[in-house]
Amino acid sequence: MSSSLWSQEKVTSPYWEERTFYLLLQECSVTDKQTQKLLKVPKGSIGQCIQDRSLGHSRIPSAKGKKNQIGVKLLEQPHAVLSVDEKDIAEINEKFTELLLAITNCEERFSLFKNRNRLSKGLQIDVGCPVKVQLRSGEEKFPGVVRFRGPLLAERTVSGIFFGVELLEEGRGQGFTDGIYQGKQLFQCDEDCGVFVALDKIELLEDDDTGLESDYAGPGDSMQVDLPPLEINSRVSLKVGETLESGTVIFCDVLPGKENLGYFVGVDMDNPIGNWDGRFNGVQLCSFASVESTLLLHINDIIPVAEDPAKSLTELSSDFGHSSPPLQPPSMNSLSNENRFHSLPFSLTKMPNTNGSIGHSPLSLSVQSVTGELNSAPVQESPPLPLSSGNAHGLEVGSLAEVKENPPFYGVIRWIGQPPGLNEVLAGLELEDECVGCTDGTFRGTRYFTCALKKALFVKLKSCRPDSRFASLQPVSNQIERCNSLAFGGYLSEVVEENTPPKMEKEGLEIMIGKKKGIQGHYNSCYLDSTLFCLFAFSSVLDTVLLRPKEKNDVEYYSETQGLLRTEIVNPLRIYGYVCATKIMKLRKILEKVEAASGFTSEEKDPEEFLNILFHHILRVEPLLKIRSAGQKVQDCYFYQIFMEKNEKVGVPTIQQLLEWSFINSNLKFAEAPSCLIIQMPRFGKDFKLFKKIFPSLELNITDLLEDTPRQCRICGGLAMYECKECYDDPDISSGKIKQFCKTCNNQVHLHPKRLNHKYNPVSLPKDLPDWDWRHTCIPCQKMELFAVLCIETSHYVAFVKYGKDDSAWLFFDSMADRDGGQNGFNIPQVTPCPEVGEYLKMSLEELHSLDSRRIQGCARRLLCDAYMCMYQSPTMSLYK
Repeated sequence: MSSSLWSQEKVTSPYWEERTFYLLLQECSVTDKQTQKLLKVPKGSIGQCIQDRSLGHSRIPSAKGKKNQIGVKLLEQPHAVLSVDEKDIAEINEKFTELLLAITNCEERFSLFKNRNRLSKGLQIDVGCPVKVQLRSGEEKFPGVVRFRGPLLAERTVSGIFFGVELLEEGRGQGFTDGIYQGKQLFQCDEDCGVFVALDKIELLEDDDTGLESDYAGPGDSMQVDLPPLEINSRVSLKVGETLESGTVIFCDVLPGKENLGYFVGVDMDNPIGNWDGRFNGVQLCSFASVESTLLLHINDIIPVAEDPAKSLTELSSDFGHSSPPLQPPSMNSLSNENRFHSLPFSLTKMPNTNGSIGHSPLSLSVQSVTGELNSAPVQESPPLPLSSGNAHGLEVGSLAEVKENPPFYGVIRWIGQPPGLNEVLAGLELEDECVGCTDGTFRGTRYFTCALKKALFVKLKSCRPDSRFASLQPVSNQIERCNSLAFGGYLSEVVEENTPPKMEKEGLEIMIGKKKGIQGHYNSCYLDSTLFCLFAFSSVLDTVLLRPKEKNDVEYYSETQGLLRTEIVNPLRIYGYVCATKIMKLRKILEKVEAASGFTSEEKDPEEFLNILFHHILRVEPLLKIRSAGQKVQDCYFYQIFMEKNEKVGVPTIQQLLEWSFINSNLKFAEAPSCLIIQMPRFGKDFKLFKKIFPSLELNITDLLEDTPRQCRICGGLAMYECKECYDDPDISSGKIKQFCKTCNNQVHLHPKRLNHKYNPVSLPKDLPDWDWRHTCIPCQKMELFAVLCIETSHYVAFVKYGKDDSAWLFFDSMADRDGGQNGFNIPQVTPCPEVGEYLKMSLEELHSLDSRRIQGCARRLLCDAYMCMYQSPTMSLYK
């Protein structure tokens, strides 16, 4: 290939530049006329077309019989102008030019140019896209997220597009920037976790559900403008062939550069009919369109649905007929960003374009506009039945989830189901923060759940992921074996042989609080971490299980388990305030040795399952509770599950009330006063709570729940001889309390006409106990103290423990409070003081009932709203005095 060099100097040119670009397909050898040196222009070089002003076109006249020559100005040598044979160059559009120009190596640039599929996919890569980055040739690619897209230095007519990527997981620390380029902050990330790369070093992740991008337009100017003639979320119809199809408006505006054509409408179709990915001439107009189900049509082709459904479509105003002239919109400059892009989605997915490439179709957020009500239809209160099935990530109602936008949406799944007319399963999320376009739990006029305004977001279930701020709930290769002293070298904890009582009050507080405190979580271990922290951090009521010598009938790994629990978990926790996940993994592996157990090293489990395996099958702990039902044989157990029907009259029950209700209704009594009482809250599964709030009684009086124990008459205070279950709810006699009476009071109470038919039973008392010995003396009470509360929210367990006598002496523990690294990183446990709990526990039940849960400060909300188990101890039965 030959060419002549017209000029190497910056002079007034007789040519003007066109916005047409070419890539050289052959190496070009030219001679600089001034120096007579041979210059080589490699293939892959990019130039801009120039036009001869005198001729009025870019074709350079050629000798007879020769091919046309085209004038090209090299972009990388802006003063070099070439005349190139037409066959030796390829025209490329400006978008491709920007992507290729960032690649400085012409050979690599040419190679990428030939890979048109990858080049086309490069146009889809935008801020928020998950990608893989090749940092060094021959090495593995690191995962990352695009945080910046654009030129680093805009010094030319057209500049190369670079991608600023935040490296994730194993790529963290492998970068060379924190988002700053030549002193300018282009994006933000941790030090050495960012890189700037061209397209040849980056690839878009191909997972259908990971390419989630959606940038909301920022607020525009506040001036009043004319709104588009069709509101977002309004229902419309249109003819497709001979069929009348329906859909919902998600975009209504003019097209850039085509303003004179009037308004165009993006319609999310009820049926999977689509051809528009939200872009026009490379410009993203609607971030929620999908080639699967979105059509872009002129407004004259749209038939608005009448407010009265009974109205015939033929009776609609002719303003919307095909004969109408195009509506003329206001100037694009006068439209604020909010009005221009107020398109909130319904059903978008990433689908192939007709050319086989993946279109730029970000995640669809199924949200309703907050600019007005949908038509004027009342909200239906009877939605379709929710679906119980989750998605591939195990998400279900109550799961903490995120929608990977930029920035991500975080929230709790409140509903899963398939609304009428849609063939996709949706998830209804209650977001942490308000979002323009969200609702209070309604979707297309039907209420599916209730939350604050602008916090309900409806998306396709398959577009949700577990909240990445918590440890992954999905199995990751080698996580069990990875939990060893080598991999966790920087997180290892001590071994302490000497028996150590818990440190209380200020001393215990100083040891325990802070980051990297408590028990480190790893791979779905929060149920176990939080349970152990509750039982042993500040209580010694169960320390006898750590000291009992091995007996003949114990399992062969009894001593190993007891020693591990005592010297590597409980003692180090009390002295140093920290236990590494490797110690807990040892315990989890032992638990799996039990024939009745499985999945303890990897799966989510419940605390009660863990306690049964550890206490009953391995350590053979004497049952903590002995309970008798209606004079039958005593039943042994380690914790008591409250079963009851919901009482709508009760706003906020106390633990005292719940325990008494349950015992009364089931006709139960404690055969012995327990030293440790673990009470499991009334629930249906881990997610459905009978009560929005439960007051954790700081002191539990179990006197009336014991058999063979002296009890006070509810009226005179003497020794009770009879108990009446039917008097329990009587509002005239201490409503909501167990009713027992002495002989005299019992007769008087049951002389009343409404109590004549009550059936009362004698109280079980110690033998040979005369009534008169107790009539004028104080009958002792059996009381227990609350020492810990185990809570659950969306399958994640946390703990509250009391470290001192004061009402405000509470600590909050989360074994996975923070994270160091990605999938193969480490959870960082944290223990935090929460004195605000004491203030809420001083409130009356009426005040707590009227208090909006979302207004409860700090950690106290989780204690009051998410209690799973409450743990009580006898103040007289502690191992250490």
